[in-house]
Amino acid sequence: MLTIKRIEAIAVSLPMAKPMKMAGVEIRAADNLLVRVEASDGTVGWGEAASAPHMTGETVESMVAAVRYLVPALEGRALADLHAITEHWTFALYGNHAAKSAVEMALQDITAKVAGVPAWQLFGAQRRDRMAVLWLIGTGSTNGDVAEARARKAAGFVAYKIKVGTGEAVEDARRSAAICDVLGPGNLISSDANQGYTVEQALAYVDVVKNAALDFFEQPVRSKDLAGMAQVAAASRILIGADEGLHGLDDIQRHHDMKAASGVSLKTIKLGGMREVFDAGVLCAQLRLRVNLANKVAESSIGIAGVLHLAAALPGLDWGLSITNQYLADDIVARPIRVVEGHAEVPGGIGLGVEVDEAKVARYRREL
Repeated sequence: MLTIKRIEAIAVSLPMAKPMKMAGVEIRAADNLLVRVEASDGTVGWGEAASAPHMTGETVESMVAAVRYLVPALEGRALADLHAITEHWTFALYGNHAAKSAVEMALQDITAKVAGVPAWQLFGAQRRDRMAVLWLIGTGSTNGDVAEARARKAAGFVAYKIKVGTGEAVEDARRSAAICDVLGPGNLISSDANQGYTVEQALAYVDVVKNAALDFFEQPVRSKDLAGMAQVAAASRILIGADEGLHGLDDIQRHHDMKAASGVSLKTIKLGGMREVFDAGVLCAQLRLRVNLANKVAESSIGIAGVLHLAAALPGLDWGLSITNQYLADDIVARPIRVVEGHAEVPGGIGLGVEVDEAKVARYRREL
């Protein structure tokens, strides 16, 4: 019987290729948690979670502490009983979904490696092997964003997410419309305020962009303001998506019931793991909610691989895939996952399908 021999929580700070501007924050380095799990037969699995305190309430320091808190109860347990492991930590430590998601991803990696199968096979049939990737546009200026859009269109991208909520709503809307004009028809185009607007500002935004080719507008107002989300959704020709307001299946159901969103952005760090994201995708299919599957800015190819395997198996992926290692100046695997002509493919091989470069992990490691 294979058991969990050792769990290691590793904090890393990965350099960004260039700063990414989002509502209320400029990201210059990715402070992430890596989890390395070793089985009793020597098989090693890896998981990753980005720190996003504004979304999950977790810093990289708190995630490392949470994993170390769980280690004594997890080491020595049978790997075959992954459900019992996750049930245990649900009661042993409240919340801390991002920290748990990194451990869970590493355990899914090991489970698939031991079974000799790709990780997507743990969730059922493969529904797709190549997915359109959303390029994030957020240079901080209209001219910069328009130039970025032109460059990415020329590179073959067909899906985009415009970062808004950083300035005045009407000006953000005009910038969004200008980008839509440059990109033209036949693309999936979205905008994301990351909770950056009041209801009044969000209403002003959707009024200005009502004739633009935006497919959806993500998290316009504060995550707790479902009534505000519903108000914006009722007034908007553009479909509204929920992101920061989702931390479990109940939240998805609540957004649906209140007509607060027509779709969702699913992330392992919010929901607690790959299995939880897959279950959320099944619920979204039942509720006819559109799905965007995403990594947080910015995860390495470890976290990206986990999301790509989920993308292969999810019932629906209407709003594309947001993967973020392409915004890093360096990666920590031997063969980083690449976006080619705006699309990414599911890694081959068993487990997550990536080989971690432990020398690079050591280079970017932060001692905590």
